[in-house]
Amino acid sequence: MTTAEQTTATSPYQSYVYAYPHKTAYRRLHDRPLLNTLWAAEPKDTLSLYLHIPFCEVRCGFCNLFTRIGAPDGLTGAYLDALERQAGAVREALGDTDEVRFATAAFGGGTPTFLTATELERLCDIAEHRMGADLNAVPLSVEASPATATADRLTVLADRGTTRLSLGVQSFVDSEARAAVRPQRRADVESALARIRDAGIPVLNIDLIYGIDGQTERTWLHSLDAALAWRPEELYLYPLYVRPLTGLGRRGSGPDPAWDEQRLRLYRVGRDHLLAHGYTQQSMRMFRRTDAPPQGADDYACQTDGMIGLGCGARSYTAGLHYSFDYAVGMHEIRAIIDDYVSRPAGDFAHAEYGRPIDTDEARRRHLLQSLLQAEGLRLDDYRARFGTTPADHFGPELARFADRGWLTDDPGTLRLTPEGVAHSDAIGPDLFSPAVRAAMAAYERK
Repeated sequence: MTTAEQTTATSPYQSYVYAYPHKTAYRRLHDRPLLNTLWAAEPKDTLSLYLHIPFCEVRCGFCNLFTRIGAPDGLTGAYLDALERQAGAVREALGDTDEVRFATAAFGGGTPTFLTATELERLCDIAEHRMGADLNAVPLSVEASPATATADRLTVLADRGTTRLSLGVQSFVDSEARAAVRPQRRADVESALARIRDAGIPVLNIDLIYGIDGQTERTWLHSLDAALAWRPEELYLYPLYVRPLTGLGRRGSGPDPAWDEQRLRLYRVGRDHLLAHGYTQQSMRMFRRTDAPPQGADDYACQTDGMIGLGCGARSYTAGLHYSFDYAVGMHEIRAIIDDYVSRPAGDFAHAEYGRPIDTDEARRRHLLQSLLQAEGLRLDDYRARFGTTPADHFGPELARFADRGWLTDDPGTLRLTPEGVAHSDAIGPDLFSPAVRAAMAAYERK
């Protein structure tokens, strides 16, 4: 049995694959390529724009995102100054205004609503006036926490075109929130949800986590029903991961078959409960209310279209290179990276500094991953049109293993996961990583 086979046979919870390659596979680009060269031949008519705000009021015990707790006086303003300098340099590098169009936009973090209402206005101005994104004409998604979802901030976001607000709740049971090192009270969560609904933002997403210490099927259903009472257009159900350098990770975590079984059991309980309450499953994590308005740009495809990320912690994608700034999880390193970012002159932002080249093999893997892990699956004609072959030509052994385990359907025109395959998405994704990416990620983790 190969290492990959052993991995997928061992646990259904290997890694959440929200992007490929992961930033732990990025390395310093010693030639610091110019952005205008990287983007010169790229299609720029259906870009995605992402602005990263690396600040939170608290850091949850499970969080390994690029964010710091709090901000000394003046730091958020200095960060927005740097973001504006970066936006000017990036927009200049993209070239002809008529060729550049953003099809979708998002503010993430961290917690974008850590910023004040006035600072959020400025953030929107940077996206619109510096980058040229029409926020009132494209889908705009913003992440928030209950404590920062204040009426004045929500008013700004609604007025500036926000179509989706994602609220990190994780649990409506106070003791579970504390166990996940997320100090909050259900009453405060409910108040935040009421303010979001009052703001009139079309799509509300609620994030919930299963696998928390002490959580049972009864308490999990309690949280699900508390969320359903608000009729959110979307719900994301995340398995708890304990990662190195996080609050929970410092407690240590080794292989735990009992925990794997608990998470898988709670996943199925949550999935079945949402399906019975009028939601459709879009991926292992994402559920959308059947009558909810569509979210996302019809003409943007994450597998093929480019992405512009602004802020340290944000990624950008061209066909041949994924790039960003340096990445860290430890708080000391994150603070140093943010301090470096805010001190940068505009000229520095005309270059890519950390990244991962994307050759044909990695492009195939990314396309397969980004498609197969979604409920609609991968249309074989789309793959053939892009690469001239079929996925089986390049990933035959992996796909055969998935099929043997009952994880693939028999649809002749689409490569699609069965319900059991969807449940094992966090094992399927890592099994498709290239050996080079897997080695780079392992080397980063050993640092």
